[in-house]
Amino acid sequence: MRILLIGAGGVGDAIVKIAAERNFFEKMVVSDYSLERAQRTVDWVKKWHPGDIASKFEAAQIDASDSFLVVELAKKHKATHILNAVEPKFVQSVFQGALDAGVNYLDMAMSLSHTHPEDPFNKPAEKLGDWQYAKHGEFEKAGLLALIGIGAEPGISNIFARYAADHLFSEIDDIAIMDGGNLVVTNDEGEEIFAPSFSIWTVIEECLNPPLIWEKERGWFTTRPFSEPELFEFPEGIGPIKCVNVEHEEVNMLPRTMDAKRVTFKYGLGSEFISVLKTLNALGLDKVNPVWVRSRSGRAEVAPRDVVAAVLPDPASLVDRMTGKTCAGTLVTGKSKEGKPRATFLYHVADTKWTADEFDAQAVVWQTALVPVVALELLARGTWGGVGVKAPEEFDAKAFLDLMATAYKQPYGVQDRNPENPSVIDEDWE
Repeated sequence: MRILLIGAGGVGDAIVKIAAERNFFEKMVVSDYSLERAQRTVDWVKKWHPGDIASKFEAAQIDASDSFLVVELAKKHKATHILNAVEPKFVQSVFQGALDAGVNYLDMAMSLSHTHPEDPFNKPAEKLGDWQYAKHGEFEKAGLLALIGIGAEPGISNIFARYAADHLFSEIDDIAIMDGGNLVVTNDEGEEIFAPSFSIWTVIEECLNPPLIWEKERGWFTTRPFSEPELFEFPEGIGPIKCVNVEHEEVNMLPRTMDAKRVTFKYGLGSEFISVLKTLNALGLDKVNPVWVRSRSGRAEVAPRDVVAAVLPDPASLVDRMTGKTCAGTLVTGKSKEGKPRATFLYHVADTKWTADEFDAQAVVWQTALVPVVALELLARGTWGGVGVKAPEEFDAKAFLDLMATAYKQPYGVQDRNPENPSVIDEDWE
């Protein structure tokens, strides 16, 4: 297996650091728009894994917006797999580049959605990932696999849903993806600051677009941002967090392959975070269309969202300023194998203290990076395989979770909750 990694930001950097501890691939080319950033990641491997391991990694420059350059770099290095770790706005060019180059493809975030022009808070138009799913026949005909949405969320969240359906439930009512954490970022004076742990470009896209919901009797529909707030208690000391509906890929993915009555995604943003996002929206700073602004050198055309991203800290740089844990989980409710009411929360928790000490990475990007590396190893082993455009829940979930827990030493939780009130951890309920 020869891997072309596109993107050496926070997640791409963590992918390299995790992969450097495994031995399932022949080569990994680490590419980025900034050659310096890609080289910095490769140099980290040379420092901590000198010798034969370091020789597997090489830095390269790439403009991910140009599919022809993706093809050129993939062919130059004889890549068998392209792993896309850049922002979702580049998914289409990298995805098409992989297809044109005759290379298998993986990503952690999917092609962007477009809101309904007349009724955005009730009807979806183009959903997250629709553009990629439409390419299924082309990948299948080419004998290639496009494994889409294989990060933490989407990714391990889908795998948890599949594991629950195969091993824990006879009938599923709700699949609710729940994302939350007690992460805190501070400045040099030790004061807590607003600094998203993931790309603010992506955070704005997810949180301010109309959330997508799926119901068996209704199909896909949308609501207003931050709808259906609830206080959900996360495990391992994270505690209760206000969670709201946001747009996310799982809601478009899971109903295609799994039998459930309802699928949602809720993000534990907290009241202050929601307030900041609402302010950005009110001021028009969430917009992607460029506007003309004055500068000392004259006038320049700039996208407001890019300005917000430029003034906030790079998520990859937060490792020394962040504390706390993040949890990616899937709450499934329905009937157990014995036909009794059941509610189970399957989850994985990453602690920034541990990820910083072991990998020099903050917890959110490290958790996202872990999942595609495990998936690549399963593909290399032949445990997972296939052709066409496929999602994580279409593969053997137990094989993934077993490998993650043993070889990668990352256990996952299976927490049964009271079916009458699954948002709260009830230690007395059995």
